[in-house]
Amino acid sequence: MLQLVAMDHHTIAAVSVAGICLDVLGGLYLAYDLLGGQYGPLRLLTRMVTYSIVFGAGFGLGLGLFFGVVAGATTGITIALELQRTGRTGDHYPLAAEMGFSAIRALGFGVGLYRMLGFLYAATFSFLVTVGPVSAYMRGIRPGMDYSASGRPRITPRQFRATLVRTVGYIAAALISGAVTRHVAYTWSFAVRLGLVTGLVTAVGVTVNPFIEYFADNLPERRLGVFGIFLVLCGFVLQSLQYWAVILDIPVT
Repeated sequence: MLQLVAMDHHTIAAVSVAGICLDVLGGLYLAYDLLGGQYGPLRLLTRMVTYSIVFGAGFGLGLGLFFGVVAGATTGITIALELQRTGRTGDHYPLAAEMGFSAIRALGFGVGLYRMLGFLYAATFSFLVTVGPVSAYMRGIRPGMDYSASGRPRITPRQFRATLVRTVGYIAAALISGAVTRHVAYTWSFAVRLGLVTGLVTAVGVTVNPFIEYFADNLPERRLGVFGIFLVLCGFVLQSLQYWAVILDIPVT
């Protein structure tokens, strides 16, 4: 007899909220003309949604669905804001704003880690990965570094080196957090997993961001509407998960 895997109620709630958000975003795309057409906010929304999906899928595959939703959303939204600024003006936000973006991304990681390893581990890790990127910003290492908007993905040597440094930094932050909270049993294995997943997802994001930037700036009006319909359908699928769990008698913990 088929044994159904139990689902966590927090995960179901997170998926349902994500579905509602996609429905709202899809509706905004369908209301393209009401939001100012070509000069409205939908180009930024396109960046936010696309980057959130890219990062969320990577984090979700490596560290679980709930982690993917929260870390993907905070990472995707903040990086979209930074890259749009760079693409429009060739400049970047002041350091104070960049520190805020770093803190938001760290908060997403902390929320995702809280359910797995507890508050102290999550808070320690969030603090470390907030402070670390600030020094990188001060040295000119930021999401908009070597910015490009083209139809071809690419990664520059500087971006590759920065990705390696981020991987090592996240492993070190995870090890320090494990030492502080005394999660000795799996400190090393989880730290390596967290660092490698972050590094791989970052590498993919950096590689495809020229294409995403080009896509956001050159997407025709009709395709924006099609993209909106796609988002609405995805939102419907995610929201229906909670009801399928009841219909299929999937145990919820």
